[in-house]
Order: sequence, then structure tokens, then C-alpha cells
Amino acid sequence: MPDLGPVTTAIRTQLGGVEETPGATKPDPILVVDNIVRRFGGMTAVNVDHLEVQRGAITALIGPNGAGKTTFFNLITGFDRPSSAKRLIGGPSSDAAARWSFDGRTLGNTAASKVARAGMVRTFQLTKALSRMTVLENMLIGAKGNPGENLAVGLIPALWSKAEKANIAKADELLSRFKLDAKRDDMAGSLSGGQKKLLEMARALMSDPQMIMLDEPMAGVNPALTQSLLEHIQALREDGTTVLFVEHDMHMVRHISDWVVVMAQGEVVAEGAPDKVMKNPAVIDAYLGAHHDTDLGDDDALTTGLIEQIEQAAEAEAEAEEESR
Repeated sequence: MPDLGPVTTAIRTQLGGVEETPGATKPDPILVVDNIVRRFGGMTAVNVDHLEVQRGAITALIGPNGAGKTTFFNLITGFDRPSSAKRLIGGPSSDAAARWSFDGRTLGNTAASKVARAGMVRTFQLTKALSRMTVLENMLIGAKGNPGENLAVGLIPALWSKAEKANIAKADELLSRFKLDAKRDDMAGSLSGGQKKLLEMARALMSDPQMIMLDEPMAGVNPALTQSLLEHIQALREDGTTVLFVEHDMHMVRHISDWVVVMAQGEVVAEGAPDKVMKNPAVIDAYLGAHHDTDLGDDDALTTGLIEQIEQAAEAEAEAEEESR
């Protein structure tokens, strides 16, 4: 295992004392979610009672296809709205209202643009680069607090030129960091899939977020760029940025995550450190079907075999999802 930076070491030490159960209380949560439910007709896509995300940590959100991971992302970032009341499966509605807070600020029913301004930004499974704009122009869209966006101020260059120069300088620094500086003036549509992922991540950082949410950052990425993406995500943690990401690549999850949350059928079924959560019977059930009669005990070979099966199942789901796009 590579040497861990001081920030990572401190975070993992904090999380070392957290109980590995769904909805576990964290020492310093930046995101707290309660009673969030989303139904589509008669199907419940998300039914999360309680979830906390540790500040400064890299948290992976995993689960089989249809587990509700992306819908959960959409709900807490303002791209979707929860169902009006929490309904217990097979039972009546309760009075518990959906609520979630970020850094102590309530975000329920907050528009996506305001969520981003609050410091929580996200990327998407399918990249949202604006193809007919240059890479630099895409970056500048992510900047916040630009006075030139005001129509009246925009008519007077002296009032916004200084801010624009600062934003361009910041964009250039990020493009250099993500090795996209050579593409600065190219149209975003000309980038490869992996480069678009890098651009989307770099653009998200233009707003100086406290937390960045990455939805399948490795999907469709050329293996040559995979290591670069991993390094950038790890660098975010060392810079103090909280990362929550959805991913099917279990090798990546185990390599860079400080904590793993597992969803199945819309619910959080397990939480824990990446080297332990794969052994949880609920995780094995979610990916491989019922294994209640399997006693892992101290049988390392059996444990390793089951983990490998989970990884293979996740990879097969990711490939099937990619082919369906």
C-alpha cells in the first residue's frame, strides 16, 4: 500500500472508531440525510432513513444496477424532488419529512444552482461538456461570483474585466493541473471521453466546492487516463475537499476510498471501511444473491473468492450499462 498523506491518515483514524452499520454516526459529517424517499409509480427507487458523509473523506457509494445511487445524487443536489411522504414498505405513510443538510445548512427543496453555490457540486454519468464552446469557455462557466453576468454591469468592462482575468488565470491553472492546457482553445466536443471527464471535474473545481460528487467518474475512460483520474481524486482529499462518488470499479473503490456506503433496492444496507465492507453478508446478497448459509469465518480463500465474484458482477453490470448508452 502506498504511503498515506497526513490528511488521509487523520481521516481514516477518525473513521476507525465509527460503527460499521447503516446510518452510522460520523465524527464530523458535512452531509446529513434523513427520511429521503423517491417513488416512480409503484416502485420505490430511494428509501434512505439516515446517512452521514464524513467531512474531508473519500466516500464511495456502491451497489448493483437499479440500487438508486444516481437517483439519490439527483435528489440531494436539487435535480429531482423526493416523494411527499415517507412510506414504510408494506405499511402506511409516516409523518417523517425528507430533510437533508450540508455543512449545517438545510438544503431540502433547494434548486440545483443554489446547492452548487452552497458548495456542493456534482458531475454526471454522461459528461455535460458544452461541445460548441472551447475548453476554456467551459471552465469559465463554472466560476462563481462573476460580476459580468449582471446585464447592467456587463456593459461596463471596467467593472468586470479584473474578475474575468482572475477567472481565466484560475482556469488555466486547473487546466494545467489536469493536463488539459494543450486543449485550452479546442472545442470541448473534440475531446476524448476521458478528457471530457477531466474537464468536467476541473470545471466543478472552478467554484471552490467543499464537496464534489462524482457519478461514475471512470465510466468510458481510456485506461491510460484512469490513473490520472485516481490521482486527481486523491489530491482533492489532501486539499480538504470532501468526495462522494458512485462507481462500479471495485478495484478503484478499494484503492482510494476511506469509507464505503452500499445501496440495494433503494436502501442503505451496509457501511464500512473498504477492506471490511465487501465481507458483509448484506453486500454479498446485494451482488450475488442470498448467501446467508455461507460462514466466512477465518477462511481467507473463501472471502477472497466472494470478493472477486462481487468485483466481477460489478464489472459486468458496468459493461452492460455502458453498452446500453
